[in-house]
Amino acid sequence: MSEGQKKTKYTATRRLLLKSKLLKKATSMLVAEKEQNKRDRDDALNERVPPIKTSGLSAQELQELCKELHHKIDVVDEARYDLEVKVAKNDLEIQSLTQKVWEMKGSTKRTQLKKVKKSADAMFGSMAESKMSSKADFKAKLKTVKKEEEKKEEVTDWRKNVEAMSGMEGRKKLFNAGQS
Repeated sequence: MSEGQKKTKYTATRRLLLKSKLLKKATSMLVAEKEQNKRDRDDALNERVPPIKTSGLSAQELQELCKELHHKIDVVDEARYDLEVKVAKNDLEIQSLTQKVWEMKGSTKRTQLKKVKKSADAMFGSMAESKMSSKADFKAKLKTVKKEEEKKEEVTDWRKNVEAMSGMEGRKKLFNAGQS
């Protein structure tokens, strides 16, 4: 081992001392963080909500102020209720989806693969056989379809037909047509 990779062995008392120092430091940092969060919260509230000045207000003005505050509280409560309903709905949906996932995982059991002891030549041979047999199977399943041409009698000018049949070429055509 090199110098940097050497493991230093601490005694039990040294380890205990280091742990206690770490815990003290962590608790002091936690307390400081809580105090900072409290200060940040107070600053944000002072920024957003101005302090209420009730001194010098008449009873009627205090009642109006109370009504206004109650109306704002009702609006916030309705928004909170709507959000709670949405969260509950989403929680149910998440729960049902996770249940479906677990059901799907349970239903698809993987079969264990069997170990086969074969030589490389035997494996290649079996692969070649499967390829050849699959090609033969495909060819065997194919049906032969014969396309029959329908004989259409074309309506043509009879004068052209007479001219085509005249002479030796016409007799040859008639002879060939008679043989087939």
